[in-house]
Amino acid sequence: MGLLSAITGNAASRDAEAVGEELAPILADGERVELAFQLVRDQFVFTNARLILIDKQGLTGRKVEYQSIPYRSITRFAVETAGHFDLDAEFKLWIGSDPTPLVREIRGGENVAAIQRALATMVLGG
Repeated sequence: MGLLSAITGNAASRDAEAVGEELAPILADGERVELAFQLVRDQFVFTNARLILIDKQGLTGRKVEYQSIPYRSITRFAVETAGHFDLDAEFKLWIGSDPTPLVREIRGGENVAAIQRALATMVLGG
């Protein structure tokens, strides 16, 4: 990820194999990373079984939250942008019967569409 992308918060694709090696201790047997995006210090990781949202916290980033969301528990999702050429997007995931969505902000032009496509593919079983 380039310095400008990091500063502006744009989502950058990450090598799935490298992310898989990093996450090997928490991946289930047979689980593999299909697609990964990095947003400054946070990551969206799509495996063949779940979506893993990685949130690095604090100044040093040593504290990390790994939120695992099995695709079968995502009941719906939405992507909201301010306009066609706007790079800012807000992802909303509804999990189970919870009426309140999980919300994540992301920027990154093409990768906003790539993340939405990955969600559609994984959630809809395509």
